[in-house]
Amino acid sequence: MATKKAGGSTKNGRDSNPKMLGVKMYGGQSVTAGNIIVRQRGTEFHAGQNVGMGRDHTLFATADGVIKFEVKGQFGRRYVSVEA
Repeated sequence: MATKKAGGSTKNGRDSNPKMLGVKMYGGQSVTAGNIIVRQRGTEFHAGQNVGMGRDHTLFATADGVIKFEVKGQFGRRYVSVEA
């Protein structure tokens, strides 16, 4: 009889769904107001001019224009701004 009666429980078989994080629009690209620029956990990138930050730290354009990424300040923070 080639029957398997009972299998033990396994500790594998779990994985979280992908969160689709990262940079969605790059420097030099034109954006319209409301476009998502960066999806992130925490402030890896900071909001510059004409860029808003959502509750989950998502950066989005608040005006039409061209995206500019820059490193500023004493701590080397990365800022994203939209030049209208």
